[in-house]
Amino acid sequence: MAGFKSTSRYIATRDLEVAVNAAVTLQRPLLVKGEPGTGKTVLAQEVADALGYPLIEWHIKSTTKAQQGLYEYDAVSRLRDGQLGDPRVHDIGNYIVRGKLWEAFAAPSPVVVLIDEIDKADIEFPNDLLLELDRMRFHVYETRETVAATHRPVVIITSNNEKELPDAFLRRCFFHYIRFPDRETMERIVQTHYPDIKQDLAREALNVFFRVRDVPGLKKKPATSELLDWLKLLMVEDLSPELLRSKDPHAAIPPLHGALLKNEQDVHLFERLAFLNRRGV
Repeated sequence: MAGFKSTSRYIATRDLEVAVNAAVTLQRPLLVKGEPGTGKTVLAQEVADALGYPLIEWHIKSTTKAQQGLYEYDAVSRLRDGQLGDPRVHDIGNYIVRGKLWEAFAAPSPVVVLIDEIDKADIEFPNDLLLELDRMRFHVYETRETVAATHRPVVIITSNNEKELPDAFLRRCFFHYIRFPDRETMERIVQTHYPDIKQDLAREALNVFFRVRDVPGLKKKPATSELLDWLKLLMVEDLSPELLRSKDPHAAIPPLHGALLKNEQDVHLFERLAFLNRRGV
């Protein structure tokens, strides 16, 4: 089986490569944290491609319950069919809807399972999956059957750190925090996505990008995804690198700043800084 490595389209640090391969070897879920936009969700697809496994994605919402990952019993459909005289009602199995984990457990070959943004759910959500992720089996009470994994899936769990996860859950995971890319890594990421970008434009854009991230008081610092969107716009508009070049990082709001700044507070912050700079304050 091939291991996970950085690819031509996904730049992974050596620490991330080690973490992924360690989790696969230990057969433990890989819990990945990091700023939004640092490639946590995309990582699952890259791991699946590297291992040659299919990917099953379970995107968590605030209303998601752990039971939905296993199965759901559709009692409403059964009641309706019973009223209509449908013979399917005699087999309760016809109304058991498989969840993403059941799909993974029943897969004929190994798969990668992404449990995306687990911290969006209720605090009890991780605890409710402890045994199933540990033992790779669960019981279906309505049909009195036990579903066990044919092949143990590779489980990747992402979190944006919106809430603390239970200690018991953390003990069962291999943990990795994706640090925000440094300048050198970011240059490689940009080159990977836009191999034809003019080097002077990329250099000046990165200067602006990192200056923006360093401005005190930002509510949401722009991340990698914002940078890539911004660069695409700069290339489409064919903006000159000189337009980005400034001795004072607060002299003006960056052009096409809507790709970098995602809320009105941060836009107003830059407007105030530019105004104060013009006044010489």
